[in-house]
Amino acid sequence: MTTTPVKPIPDGMHSLTPHLVCAGAAQAIDFYKAAFGAVEHMRLPTAHGKLMHAAVQIGNSMLMLVDEMPEWGCLGPQALSRSPVTIHLQVENVDAVFAQAVAAGASVTMPIADMFWGDRYGQVRDPFGHNWSIATHTRNVSPAEMVKAMASMGAPA
Repeated sequence: MTTTPVKPIPDGMHSLTPHLVCAGAAQAIDFYKAAFGAVEHMRLPTAHGKLMHAAVQIGNSMLMLVDEMPEWGCLGPQALSRSPVTIHLQVENVDAVFAQAVAAGASVTMPIADMFWGDRYGQVRDPFGHNWSIATHTRNVSPAEMVKAMASMGAPA
């Protein structure tokens, strides 16, 4: 039997990978395909049809998903009434991706605007309760310029 070396970080994976719990992970995969152009890599269904594990790729990053399984303490944002986490998606064209996400069923939580830190940026919530920020970097801003811009907005120190 020939063995190949095991890579500690498999091809296609990065150091940090979101792993989302969704009430309806299979439907979430369909949404992420429509909203963000996700490419499905794998699904591992249980005998009862729930997804124990799934993986999709958005851009150059993987996103893992699992179905809610309350019996295992595995709850998504809808069961918890909200998620404090926002997943950031850096894209070439924020306006197009944002519109595509909304057309696929995301709700706008922060309309797109040009931000003081140099991004064109907006936020949506997907139908499964997960928050997404979507941005395109449009100009380089130094840390000193960011601090000055925040101060002029009356942001707390």
